[in-house]
Amino acid sequence: MRHVLVKAVENIAVKGCGSAFHYFQRVAFLVCLFAFVLLSAGCGQSFSETDQAKDSSVMELREDVSLKQDAPAPIDTALYNQKNIQLANGDSSGLWPVNAPYPLPGAIFPFKRVVSYYGNLYSKRMGILGELPPAEMLARLREEVDKWEAADTTTKVLPALHYIAVTAQESPGKGGKYRLRMPFHQVDSVLSMAAQIDAITFLDVQVGLSTLQEEIPQLEKYLIMPNVHLGIDPEFSMKGGQRPGTVIGTFNADDINYVTGYLANLVKQHNLPPKILVIHRFTQGMVTNHKQIKTRPEVQIVMDMDGWGLQARKINTYRQYIYKEPVHYAGFKIFYKNDFREPNSRTMTPEEVLQLKPRPIYIQYQ
Repeated sequence: MRHVLVKAVENIAVKGCGSAFHYFQRVAFLVCLFAFVLLSAGCGQSFSETDQAKDSSVMELREDVSLKQDAPAPIDTALYNQKNIQLANGDSSGLWPVNAPYPLPGAIFPFKRVVSYYGNLYSKRMGILGELPPAEMLARLREEVDKWEAADTTTKVLPALHYIAVTAQESPGKGGKYRLRMPFHQVDSVLSMAAQIDAITFLDVQVGLSTLQEEIPQLEKYLIMPNVHLGIDPEFSMKGGQRPGTVIGTFNADDINYVTGYLANLVKQHNLPPKILVIHRFTQGMVTNHKQIKTRPEVQIVMDMDGWGLQARKINTYRQYIYKEPVHYAGFKIFYKNDFREPNSRTMTPEEVLQLKPRPIYIQYQ
């Protein structure tokens, strides 16, 4: 607008004047135009600054509203206590439920049960996650979720993909650590699959001759995502320098406390909901000094019964190493193939698993 007015003034000045009357008339007109231009310029600047201030205020308000909308509600402590008592399933030993700090807002447990599919995209033998085409795998996971929701109508079920992001190896590899890190594009593929069914993702780590301190930070760009959680496997932690698979490995309380401390720092730094840490276990020596494992508001720990075979053996393993050595929450693994390897063995149903004390809140299918 100001450019148009200035052009009009230039045109009038160039054309010249006829009579004195017309001269003064045009001079008056020019003065008015100049005044209008200057006024417009001033008003335009003032309006622009006002708009910017308003836009800034609106953006701040939107951000504030967005934060309020996205921020999870505080923990309903009464419901939290009630759900934990339900998970204890009538246990009167005093072991369950575990006495732990209330979790931060946004905690998944004990309000929802997680049912996950486990595996690696490079192998059809490591679990159902890599065995089937993605669409078929996701459809089958949804069927399992429906079965668990039908078996326990009081607890919603959240699907998950549990991806082995660092795999133990039989050969030392380039770094001599007997472990192989999966490429990030594979992790991205799993995240994309999980998004199709509103599932969360677990990244599982088998350290081999490496350490948790070396491997976990490599996954930080994923662990700062609110929908990504972590699993660690003591079976392949070779503290004695053995080749993975020759003996069963171990983690102690210090190892686990390092991981929960690392995750807790991420939660606090990035304002995240609590992380879940799954620890696989099927022998006494796989986890040592369990009483020294720290529970934190930022991390929910699951001790996952990882044994296969006859139902009686699986139940006994659960009683010996999960029930008798409580840490925080309990998990249970079901093998589609290995649970059939012995005569008269089969996969357990959700209804059968829910008879356990405590009831598992995390279920993994391999």
